[in-house]
Amino acid sequence: MNIFVLKSDRVKKNDLLLIVSLLASTTLSAQQVHSDTFLADSSDTKPLNEVIVKAYEQNRKLTEVNAPVSIVSKSALNRYGNISILPAVNANPGVRMEERSPGSYRLNIRGSSIRSPFGVRDIKIYWNEIPLTDPGGNTYLNQLGFYNFQSIEIIKGTAGSLYGAGIGGAVLINSMPPVWEKGASVDYSGGSYNTNIINFNLRAGDSDHRNIFSYTHQTSDGYRQQSAMRRDIGSWETQIKASDKQTLHAYILYGDLYYQTPGGLTLAEYNANPRNARPAVGVQPSAVQAKAAIYQKNFTAGFSSTYQFDEHWQNTTAVYGAYTDFTNPGIRVYEVRQEPHLGGRTVFQYKTRLGSSSLQVSAGAEAQRGFFETRDYANKLGVQDTLQTDDKLGNWQYLGFVQGDLKLPGDWFITAGASVNKMGIDITRTSVRNPVKQPVRFDNKLAPRIAVLKKILPEISAYASASRGFSAPTVQEVEKSNGLVGPPLQPEDGTDYEIGVRGSLLHGRLFFDINSFFFHLSNTIVGRVDSSGVQYSINAGKTDQHGLETFISYQVLDQPASFFSSLRVWVSHTWHNFHYKDFVHDNTDFTGKRLPSVPAQNIVTGLDLLLKPGVYTNITYSYTDKIALNDANTAYAGSYNLLGGRLGYRKMMGRFKMDVYGGIDNAFDVKYGLGHDFNAAANRFYNVSPGRNYYAGVSLNYALK
Repeated sequence: MNIFVLKSDRVKKNDLLLIVSLLASTTLSAQQVHSDTFLADSSDTKPLNEVIVKAYEQNRKLTEVNAPVSIVSKSALNRYGNISILPAVNANPGVRMEERSPGSYRLNIRGSSIRSPFGVRDIKIYWNEIPLTDPGGNTYLNQLGFYNFQSIEIIKGTAGSLYGAGIGGAVLINSMPPVWEKGASVDYSGGSYNTNIINFNLRAGDSDHRNIFSYTHQTSDGYRQQSAMRRDIGSWETQIKASDKQTLHAYILYGDLYYQTPGGLTLAEYNANPRNARPAVGVQPSAVQAKAAIYQKNFTAGFSSTYQFDEHWQNTTAVYGAYTDFTNPGIRVYEVRQEPHLGGRTVFQYKTRLGSSSLQVSAGAEAQRGFFETRDYANKLGVQDTLQTDDKLGNWQYLGFVQGDLKLPGDWFITAGASVNKMGIDITRTSVRNPVKQPVRFDNKLAPRIAVLKKILPEISAYASASRGFSAPTVQEVEKSNGLVGPPLQPEDGTDYEIGVRGSLLHGRLFFDINSFFFHLSNTIVGRVDSSGVQYSINAGKTDQHGLETFISYQVLDQPASFFSSLRVWVSHTWHNFHYKDFVHDNTDFTGKRLPSVPAQNIVTGLDLLLKPGVYTNITYSYTDKIALNDANTAYAGSYNLLGGRLGYRKMMGRFKMDVYGGIDNAFDVKYGLGHDFNAAANRFYNVSPGRNYYAGVSLNYALK
């Protein structure tokens, strides 16, 4: 067995002195802030048990939601450097966001990254009211920058009863601040590896007529050879209260992203110099010679209307159109994709009283249609060469759903819902003499869910749920990376059982959220790479995925008038036991083996302290267990420990709000990888993450009353 052990987990004396001095000189900003030294969003100043979440169209306090849901608020995002949402997302149990190189992200919820060479799969993501996940099943989450997020709701587990295909769950992104302030802001951050990000934001109108214009420019030289990136994002968003009954919301987003892809290394290459890009091997060029990179441009425009007919009936309808231009000079091929698509979603809600009980019924539909074109060329040292394949892909998804929420006397909450789903892909290869349309259809899938919640005490609730979910193959999985149609695939199909308890004690100072799940998955889709480097996907039998996820937060101090205004400590713990239950491939039996890419244990803990003058700091420690890199479990990435912190000063100066900060990541200078390649050909598993690195920034906000 080949076990890769990180030698740099050992803390050197100089590193320890550095961390001690950092701890001694810093004081932390809590997620719940009441100081008058700066303004905070109302969603951030509320205790977590009081936060209203939208998940499953319930719009309830978190303690009344009968589902495992995590909240990433704006203040949680601002605990770290303003470069990426990754560390804030990873502070939530059961969630793992990875970065193979700047701009190249993967995201999974309670799942394995073996299905995702890059990007996001198995998860349905919504930006405001519209799907960010395209009808091909792929999500370009990297088309959004740090400043496009105001808050994030992460729904863990099968969410198909309301959100359709997505075994892992759903993510609801909100870009409109909850508290309206007319004005303007400018933000700048810089850091190691010549990393820079600048953001301009203009807010016009009043609370009934909101307009936000934003522009972000981000660059980095990268921490590996062939890993530079550049991202430009422009957006406009408006929200208008047209009448007492109707609210209109419109948004336009344009993103232009370029990032280089250094490629995976063997263990010998990783140990020799992990910052090198993939070298040339035989007739295959190196990543540098191939000019391996992603050029990605996206335009999205959407419109939604919420109309309150009367005290009982309400409707929210959203429509959108999007276009993605994607170019990828890779080691083997030069891929060019154009992906225009459109869609919409409508939800009707009916609310009524039934004696001492209340009932809410939500019903609606969602539809998406794509008109994709994909062309693969030979890559001649970064230049398009001979055309290999030219495909037109018509993909579509239709979803219909209904859900009932019943609140009964005695603080009982019961939810029952289901959706029906239909999807397919029509593939036409136009690069052959007699083009033939090849339809790929996936069976209708019923995704039911039932959940019950009981308030044990006014601020403590327990819940249980059972649900079924599915996830259809994406366009990229149906076809091999060489453009040929791969082995026949069936949608993943899973059954999920949940039990959980959440609430607060000690007058709201102690918050806890604990849940366990038992998930059984059939037709698991995993990626493969053949000896020539061609990527393809197969169904890998069954898996058993069990876990326990815990988040605990304690407000040690909450005294706005005192010098030590706020002190909060918290811990997030994930235990995942994911194994193949029944999987035989090419006469090799992997039954009982760990699923690659899933650490058994992950711990993230933080300390947040605020002083009355406005000085604050955020300190974060994380531990990640070893990770299997292939199905046979013959290679592992070792466990690692990370420590980082942010020190800053916030101050109100008339109508100006200022935040000046600096920080350090990977303070122990650990050699590790947050985004390896799994089941890679020739054992090219390894990608390195940044060593010790620093950042600093300033934020200036001007608010008009």
